[in-house]
Amino acid sequence: MDAITERSAGIDVHKDVVTACAMTGPLDRKPQEEIREYSTSTQDLLALAEWLGEQGITDIAMESTGIYWKPVWHILAGSEYNFKLLLANARTIKNVPGRKTDKCDARWIAQLTRAGLIEGSFVPPQDIEELRELTRYRKRLISDATAEKNRIHKVLKKYNIRIDSYMSDIFSASGSAILDALISGEVITLEKLELVVQSRMRSKIPEILDALNCELGIATREMLDYSYSHLQYLEQLIQKIEKSIDDHLTPYKKQVELLDAIPGVNKNGAAVVIAELGVDMSVFPSAKHCSSWAGLSPGNKESAGKKGRTKAVHGNRALRALLCECAWAASRKRGSHIASKYWRLVKRMGEKKAIFAIGHSLLTIAYNILKDLSPYKELGADYSEKSKPNHINLMIKKLLKAGYCVIPDPDAMRTAVKTLPETA
Repeated sequence: MDAITERSAGIDVHKDVVTACAMTGPLDRKPQEEIREYSTSTQDLLALAEWLGEQGITDIAMESTGIYWKPVWHILAGSEYNFKLLLANARTIKNVPGRKTDKCDARWIAQLTRAGLIEGSFVPPQDIEELRELTRYRKRLISDATAEKNRIHKVLKKYNIRIDSYMSDIFSASGSAILDALISGEVITLEKLELVVQSRMRSKIPEILDALNCELGIATREMLDYSYSHLQYLEQLIQKIEKSIDDHLTPYKKQVELLDAIPGVNKNGAAVVIAELGVDMSVFPSAKHCSSWAGLSPGNKESAGKKGRTKAVHGNRALRALLCECAWAASRKRGSHIASKYWRLVKRMGEKKAIFAIGHSLLTIAYNILKDLSPYKELGADYSEKSKPNHINLMIKKLLKAGYCVIPDPDAMRTAVKTLPETA
């Protein structure tokens, strides 16, 4: 390996200890090596930064080991020595089998860094990282709240309380009042329901009263109380987190508005896109690199000129899940280019693969919007047909190949176009 960096270092990171190897010396000679071990306490990590600075190290690489690399990264990034830090994917820098020790790993990382063979992973700035933690925590809390709602539904169905047959949401204002009455052990009468049931559900009061014809035991009411109290706490916490997310998004109001215009992407979706990608698209050379990093690009498997089927590459699971959710929403927006593309793809590859492809398209759109700060432009449902001038010729060739005789008739074509049903 040809060296291109005179002073480099590699760090092997673990939970309680880090092993650092510093390599210094001219590029045309064998470098001098020095290996040291430090604990992961703040004082020792500061000592590590001081030692690397005294060695004149300019480039430092470390493995992305769980979350253990983060404190090491933050301390080295905040030091006065202006190190160039690289976060390496552990899968791409594996050492030769049979030479697995902490010192060998640190030396190998330092050698790769000295030769410039490590491609650094994307590490967001501090404000984007904080926003990312908030959006991911919000998703977890929403999942927990949904679990509590399902638990309450299960308890009610177990005792044949079928109010969900007449109420689309038993956690609405009317449903919450009924749940409070059930938990407190009140006898629910027709007069009680007339006071708490609101809007269009008032016409279903007799059916709701009949569905509540069941007596719950003390233990069951306690279980409902635990779940419902936890659900209310989670909803309050979600509101606080959403307010904090809005505060973090204040510097990025323009980006949020631009992303919100994409079909299927709302304000919460735009917040997740910014939290996972950031707003500086210079870290990704192209939209293809961005989609590969997110895990929305299919892998390559080609041999002897034949391409085989491959699974999706590993990537950012939070961003990929969000874009697939947005793709489902975008596929239902009639008259848009995204929806027409989905209905065109779903015929030949199925729903899941089509949604994956639409998620890739949404990410490409988001990348270009964040890169150029240009608004989303709707192309229309018939854009794909307009962009393929040879589409009719290809269809004619297929018919001729199948043994049909094709005779153009402009009058018949105009009549057929008028009678075509509207597409999705």
